[in-house]
Amino acid sequence: MEHITLLLAIVIVTALVFDFTNGFHDTANAMATTISTGALKPKTAVAMSAVLNLVGAFLSVEVAKTISGGIINEDGLKTEVIFAALVGAILWNLLTWLLGLPSSSSHALFGGLIGAAVMSMGWSSVNGGTVVTKVLLPAVAAPLVAGIASMLATRLTYRISKKTDQKATAKGYRAGQIASAGLVSLAHGTNDAQKTMGIITLALITGGVLGHDADPPLWVIVSAGMAIALGTYLGGWRIIRTMGKGLTELAPQQGFAAQTSAATAILASSHLGFSLSTTQVCSGGVMGAGLGRKGGVVHWSTATRMFVAWGLTLPAAGLVGAGAEFLTKQGPWGIGLTAALLVTGSAIIWKLSRRNSIDHTNVTADEPHTASAQEAPGVVTTAIASVSPPPVGTVETVEPEAKIPAQPKAGAVSDPARPAGVTL
Repeated sequence: MEHITLLLAIVIVTALVFDFTNGFHDTANAMATTISTGALKPKTAVAMSAVLNLVGAFLSVEVAKTISGGIINEDGLKTEVIFAALVGAILWNLLTWLLGLPSSSSHALFGGLIGAAVMSMGWSSVNGGTVVTKVLLPAVAAPLVAGIASMLATRLTYRISKKTDQKATAKGYRAGQIASAGLVSLAHGTNDAQKTMGIITLALITGGVLGHDADPPLWVIVSAGMAIALGTYLGGWRIIRTMGKGLTELAPQQGFAAQTSAATAILASSHLGFSLSTTQVCSGGVMGAGLGRKGGVVHWSTATRMFVAWGLTLPAAGLVGAGAEFLTKQGPWGIGLTAALLVTGSAIIWKLSRRNSIDHTNVTADEPHTASAQEAPGVVTTAIASVSPPPVGTVETVEPEAKIPAQPKAGAVSDPARPAGVTL
């Protein structure tokens, strides 16, 4: 077994930095709805999520195996290719965090890895079948499944609690939200921390430290779990605001339905080795909950921005990864330049984020462009809401319009033979 080289050590550190950005980028997946409905205070929510992300990292390694031995052919893969892939993933994560867009950290990693591998070895280095079956298909199916399940669960919860006291019901669902948020955090650690485990394991294999098809060592599991937990604790407040307030206004019943549906989909996919995006699944659950409540409005302008970011993530991160690999192929100076560009780009994005700081003190404040009063329900929202049960405690009544006879104008002469209200 060879010793870890300087380049391999740089790759491992960079992978843990990506895991850290994954943590604060995706905190919103678990805690946005819990924070927005007031079930937990912001700092308490992210602390709870961090602990459960760490616990979830130890539950399975199936997703890590998919990444370390499935997407890219290991034969001929160089360590600098993995470094270039991580550069693409980190920069895209930071850019979408700056914009407050809950894009997929997973797809950023896959895009960077595919782009760097193609630049290095050509398209034959990518296992297209694995990419389609374990990345692309789950990316399309999982948000739809979570969204539909969340919409149906929302309707069911309102129907069940229709005749109960609204305040007591809301209190019970807030407690349920805390439990379901914990389940999402556990699922997030199980799925997303494994991606960094897989990328570090792949780097160790290419560096000759581990044999082919090796499982992640314990120190890799621990370090990946700690990195994502630390990032989660710091909280991705920008994306939490988008998920909690930007997509739709959620009641506790809706938050519980959205989180439970998302957690079920994520845990099932992790068990099957599907490396899906927890961001997309949770976003689908939130939108489904918004559509499941009569009178609920999904802000499609925000949703459209998210959909665009989702579609751009793989190719954009791939292009950055390919460009980074082009530089690293030039030798040590290219690797140094790539590292300098990564640090410089990250510093610029952080500095730009300070112009409009968002933290736990203002994360629940409404954004002007996402206020419900400024965006009318769209066609989809209106169609689905028309067949949804009303919110608990509301009674829909239609008051008959009072018929007030028209008064004759001043100076007009009324004719008894004419109907009331008609003047000459």
